[in-house]
Amino acid sequence: MNPPSATPIRVLIADDHPMMREGIAASLIAHGNIEVIAQACDGDEAIRFFTNWRPDVALVDLQMPGKDGLEAIRAIRSMHPDARLVVLTTYDGDARIAAALKAGASAYLLKNVPGRELAATVREVHNGSHILPQALRREVAIHYAGDALSPRELDVLRLAAVGHSNRGIGEQLHIGETTVKTHMSTILVKLGANDRAHAVTLAVQRGFIDL
Repeated sequence: MNPPSATPIRVLIADDHPMMREGIAASLIAHGNIEVIAQACDGDEAIRFFTNWRPDVALVDLQMPGKDGLEAIRAIRSMHPDARLVVLTTYDGDARIAAALKAGASAYLLKNVPGRELAATVREVHNGSHILPQALRREVAIHYAGDALSPRELDVLRLAAVGHSNRGIGEQLHIGETTVKTHMSTILVKLGANDRAHAVTLAVQRGFIDL
């Protein structure tokens, strides 16, 4: 790991839980030459505060009211292509991780990360590195790109997750019941699921959908 720089690294924390933000801030200050310059409580504030404060690194939770973390990351990167963003969340799952990295995150960490490692990651990302812990790299590597679900398959699965029948899904999506059955069969194959309930469980675990 690179040593801390003489000038404090300026950090923005975006998380909707005040106590979590305070804990993260205290941990960063204790473990590195880091200054927390702003704290946002939702995705919209994260975007606005990043533009106003221009931090060196932003820590962004995925689940927040209004715009979620992924939407905030995409918006920030579209306005500030050089932004250095770290996802700090309780949610793993290869689909979430891949989506965050595709959106422009430089690192993906879980909230149980030790404070020293969090501070070290902030320094590494500030220096231009991309960080994905070994355990999360394994999570992504387990699955092949070919098992990604299409937008239509995700629509079908979300409706199945809340109890709609094939006929009901078809009515909601304006497609035939046979087409729904075809999509569901493909979903089962891609996820390696035994039935639709199992498919929903696997999709939630991997981060394809949220309930």
